[in-house]
Amino acid sequence: MVKIDSRSVGKVLGAPDNWRFVLLHGDDSGLIREHAAALTRQSAGSLDDPFRVSLLARDDHSRFEEEATALSLDGGRRVVWVREATDGMAAAVTSVLDSPANSLIILEAGALPARGKLRKLAETRPDSASIGCYPEEGRALEASVRRMLEERHVRISSEALAWLAGRLGADRAGVRNEVEKLALYAGENGELHLDDLMLCIGDSGSASVDDAVFLAMEGDKAGADLALERALSEGANPVAVARVLLSHIGRLRRVKAELERGQSRMDAMKTLRPPVFFKKQQSFERALDAWSLPALLDLAKRTQAFEFACKQTGSMDVLLCRRHLAAIAGRAALSRRR
Repeated sequence: MVKIDSRSVGKVLGAPDNWRFVLLHGDDSGLIREHAAALTRQSAGSLDDPFRVSLLARDDHSRFEEEATALSLDGGRRVVWVREATDGMAAAVTSVLDSPANSLIILEAGALPARGKLRKLAETRPDSASIGCYPEEGRALEASVRRMLEERHVRISSEALAWLAGRLGADRAGVRNEVEKLALYAGENGELHLDDLMLCIGDSGSASVDDAVFLAMEGDKAGADLALERALSEGANPVAVARVLLSHIGRLRRVKAELERGQSRMDAMKTLRPPVFFKKQQSFERALDAWSLPALLDLAKRTQAFEFACKQTGSMDVLLCRRHLAAIAGRAALSRRR
């Protein structure tokens, strides 16, 4: 069985000659596309060589066997890159793999069942590999961001990296776009700090998530709805919304606890690292007025339950996200009116 874990993906992408068939499947379409491009470039030297690369969209699937068994006119190994693959292609792929043809077959698929035909085929043949592509989070996401920046000879502080990872969307393409923008801002051999990130990503989808969370917590339901829809349209994931929300709740709880110990609001706010972005400071203080410490603890528990529900197979995560933020905004607005 050749089921590739995340630590071994680089070895597969760097040695396409070891494989005849690579299946890329999962929920992260950006990561799937990135891996497919890397394999194609490594094997054929470019993505657009008409003699060695055949790119098949859904409407071209009927040409798969013809393309996969054709000979390269320049003698190099051909790559047949198929997008939107389904289990219906399993028989055709098996037929090609059982033939003398030596093309590299790359299939992009979405989420496939563990016992599906394509996954079974890729995971049982020694000349094939199955790579699951799922949104990264936590330390894995931080490691990927740091690696992308290092490829561009850019350093990032630990504080800035943690802040960025908590606000990036789930899709790899969106993550890479943000990293490329930051690398361009820093320049070769540059270094990124928290202030740089706050300046650079102010118009990103991640900022839309921040806006949705801050506005909901202060009781602005209309503003939160608008910001959430923008974030979702730009590729944000409900789980990422939950993570930003939990971080915001935690910071509010810390300041609330300091206030109850007798600290002034100014001094309590100064305990936060990183500090509240100056453009968000008024919103943060309005949320402080709307939520008590016990209410914040209860909200943290409900948000954790919301995140868990989003991760369940078949869950209506976007609907759950909209409802959760709407309930938060309604509760905050009622509290502030009182």
